[in-house]
Amino acid sequence: MAQHASADKRNRQNERRRLHNKYYAKTTRNAIRALRAMTVKSEAEASAPKVYAMIDKLAKIGVIHQNKAANLKSGLQVYINKLA
Repeated sequence: MAQHASADKRNRQNERRRLHNKYYAKTTRNAIRALRAMTVKSEAEASAPKVYAMIDKLAKIGVIHQNKAANLKSGLQVYINKLA
């Protein structure tokens, strides 16, 4: 139990932020899965900028590290380039 009102407030803020971050992270993961499931190169290229923007936003707000964002985007681009 929190011993101070400020600790209670901090717990409430942390819970709100955790749920907010979880929502955006899950949405982005689903978008990445959808992009990896595509088999047509033109479709994948068309949806890639939106997914990249989602990944960049996660890195910007601190949900994931910037290096992880770069690795995810690089891996997606490699996948898109391999599509015929």
